[in-house]
Amino acid sequence: MQIRLPDGSVREYSQPVTPGQIAKEISEGLWRNAAGALVNGQLWDLERPIDFDCELRIIKLDDPQAAEIYRHTMSHIMAQAVMRIYGAENVKLGIGPTIENGFYYDFDIANVKITEEDLPKIEEEMKKIIKEDLPIERLELPKKEAIELMESKGQMYKIELINEIPDEKVSFYKQGEFIDLCRGPHLPSTGKVKHLKLLSVSGAYWRGNEKNPMLQRIYGTAFAKKDELDNYLKMLEEARKRDHRRLGPQLELFFINTDVAAGMPIFLPYGMTVLKELMSLSRELHKKYGYKEVGTPLIMHEKLWRQSGHWDHYKNNMYFTEKEEVTYAVKPMNCPGHILIYKNKPVSYKDLPIRLFEFGRVHRYERGGVLHGLLRVRTFTQDDAHIFCREDQIVDEVTNVVRFINELYGIFGFSYRATLSTMPEDHMGDEATWEKATEGLRNALEEMKVPYEVAEGEGAFYGPKIDFHVRDVLGREWQCATIQMDFQMPERFDLTYKDSDGNERRPVMIHRALYGSIERFFGILIEHYAGAFPTWLAPVQAVVIPVSEKFSEYAKNIYQTLDENDIRVELDDRNETLSYRIRENQMRKVPYMIIVGEKEKESETISVRTREGKDTHGIKINDFIETVLNEIRKRVNK
Repeated sequence: MQIRLPDGSVREYSQPVTPGQIAKEISEGLWRNAAGALVNGQLWDLERPIDFDCELRIIKLDDPQAAEIYRHTMSHIMAQAVMRIYGAENVKLGIGPTIENGFYYDFDIANVKITEEDLPKIEEEMKKIIKEDLPIERLELPKKEAIELMESKGQMYKIELINEIPDEKVSFYKQGEFIDLCRGPHLPSTGKVKHLKLLSVSGAYWRGNEKNPMLQRIYGTAFAKKDELDNYLKMLEEARKRDHRRLGPQLELFFINTDVAAGMPIFLPYGMTVLKELMSLSRELHKKYGYKEVGTPLIMHEKLWRQSGHWDHYKNNMYFTEKEEVTYAVKPMNCPGHILIYKNKPVSYKDLPIRLFEFGRVHRYERGGVLHGLLRVRTFTQDDAHIFCREDQIVDEVTNVVRFINELYGIFGFSYRATLSTMPEDHMGDEATWEKATEGLRNALEEMKVPYEVAEGEGAFYGPKIDFHVRDVLGREWQCATIQMDFQMPERFDLTYKDSDGNERRPVMIHRALYGSIERFFGILIEHYAGAFPTWLAPVQAVVIPVSEKFSEYAKNIYQTLDENDIRVELDDRNETLSYRIRENQMRKVPYMIIVGEKEKESETISVRTREGKDTHGIKINDFIETVLNEIRKRVNK
């Protein structure tokens, strides 16, 4: 048996060997710091034997892949702690996977509701299990024995999972008295990683199905080093301060009435001001990049959605209504409406590309448990566009969209990561067409020198796509822009154009959105800026505050001058102390507070205090206006 290491060396063994044994042969230090291994690219337990030729790399605790292993182990430690505290006979285990930056486990606990106040005692029990440094052992059992084992422990959810496993044998992991159905891999013992924090508790339906029992889900995180955990917890605290669900109502931007319109935001005047600015920017750039704005109906006949394929692939996420014995669908997408516009008159090759753009309101059903402020809703507005072009125009059109994305995101200071998603199992059309479409997207990315990762099988049902994941000020990623290549819709709707020889040809359809959902993008911006929008985007750009009632008239004159210069300004002459009004407007995150009193009135100037607390005195009003208008014109991102 030959095992090839990353340095190119090959080790030969006559009997099974574990990655841990190989790590110890290389050095004691490597063995002590090892979390697991990659065997032919697959994560592998440190103490799981290898009996075949392979390529092997030892994964150290500080390697990125190690987090998958030690967080998975931490979820088992948490499950063991919960069973110790509440009694193994009372706890039914769901699933306990790793997630980005952490892990969770789902529990069904008889007559117990876990709250945030219970997390410290669970965490303390976990630390005891870590201190016990229990060896973790992998076991493989025939399915019949596995079911009998889980029946003996009353683990009905595990039995359901075992019955769905196609293999004849299933794997378990055992640590002390705890044993769990699991594919692994895990650390060699419970004491290998010590730095953890339990974060929250929520409800979760078993397997995400509302018809199934509601389980209790505990979230946690773990890191190999204490400073990494501390930094992550600081980031979470900062994220909590920036949570748009808190800041939105606090800053009077939006609210959601879950009793009558769950997942459907209601925007207040300040929020609409921000949305209008985002839409104005979008319209300006769409004009620059050659798009024509259109509008399509919110509700259309069901036959349109059958023809588009949405009926077969997306029906469960759609809303329907019936009148005069005819079924209509509330649109979940804008593309069929844009197809109707394309078909409205004959098209020549000289007309292409045709770029149609719409701020299209769409409705999509989402389960109540996944709704999340503006980030996961049931109705939203897309800055949606569809490009109809010839095949020889594909690369140029996609690169044009990427340039558009670069300019738009640059205004907000966003960088991004791109993924190219390929054909899913549930797809329309043949593989050759999909490959042609995928190649067009790939060529455009490479021409624009955009680094990208391939997401196999994650394309839309009608075509491959590029997704753009923006990074905010906290380093979090949000999927926003998308470009989707579509050879299927033109076929289904028999779209044609006349080529130079007068022959009918089939156009290509490119779907794309840049904000994605404008409401979701708004939510991301609230958190990115912590509600302190740059001046051009702020709902109130300046507030005039007289020191006392004697200077109200002068303050009104300043207010009127700013208003006449199209600066969004308010007058705060309430019967409150000056310090109270300044503090409150800072809390509202108004960029500029203009303070006027005796000195300012006599010199016909103003004093300006920024929301960061910087004071400047003796400013001429015209100079201030020019400064603010310059920030607005240039859309300064601060």
